[in-house]
Amino acid sequence: MIQSMTGYGTAEHVEDGYAFTAELRSVNHRYLKLTYKLPEVWQFAERDIEAAIRSQLNRGSVTCVLRVRSQSDESTGRLNAAVLQQYVKQLLAVSMPEGAKATIDLASLAALPGVTQAEDIEQSQRDSKIAVLRELFSQATSSLSAMRLREGAALKEALDGFCKDIRARIAIVAERAPCVVEEYHARLQTRVAQLMSSGKFELQADGLAREVAIYAERCDIGEELTRLDSHLDQFAGLCEKKEPVGRTMDFLTQELLREANTIASKSNDVVISREIIEVKGLIDRLKEQVQNVE
Repeated sequence: MIQSMTGYGTAEHVEDGYAFTAELRSVNHRYLKLTYKLPEVWQFAERDIEAAIRSQLNRGSVTCVLRVRSQSDESTGRLNAAVLQQYVKQLLAVSMPEGAKATIDLASLAALPGVTQAEDIEQSQRDSKIAVLRELFSQATSSLSAMRLREGAALKEALDGFCKDIRARIAIVAERAPCVVEEYHARLQTRVAQLMSSGKFELQADGLAREVAIYAERCDIGEELTRLDSHLDQFAGLCEKKEPVGRTMDFLTQELLREANTIASKSNDVVISREIIEVKGLIDRLKEQVQNVE
């Protein structure tokens, strides 16, 4: 079953006085692109988090968020008094307009860069924390994949609908195609008869047949219809595969559009032209949906 590249996954874990929350948000992308939002003190685990995610995902732009909340009073962070004093000193040096008064809010200053510093993780503890974060993001990725699979089911239903509509339009074109040559033959025969009866035109015995044969060859769309049908069969088969098929589907939509354009260029028939315009519109909608398939 195909997967969408759009989804959301989360996981939580509590250990050693820390409450960890991992969040993954995914949208479509040509490749697998990971963007991290990790607390500075936990950035040492970025490579291992990436390995946990890449083991399950193949495509998509994924934003990876880690939130860590301490449940211990001993891990509230360290206040850098020197940095705080520098902020206060610079604020006091600012010239205020006459009559204006300013107050310094220490709580606001504490939120400024460098004022509050989280306690660093000791090297001896990093290995255990890495294992925790790998498992945490592995669970979050599984949650994301489950949602992407559900989105993929809805996406498959839409793709099947578009393919069904394309087949219906192509069936009309295939039924109409033989009539085009017959009608041309009849029109040409009538016109030749009119010209010959007026004495303005003479035609050799095989001339009419040769002209009709040339026209039939020029507007023959049998091969294009066969390839369209084959591409649609292949597309339907891809929808049932478990591995990523988005790029192959994208290529197939380009080939479908190529065959439709060839039919449009060959046909001088109003009915066929109208149906092919609808087919091209459906292929464009198919291509839009395929962009979100993993």
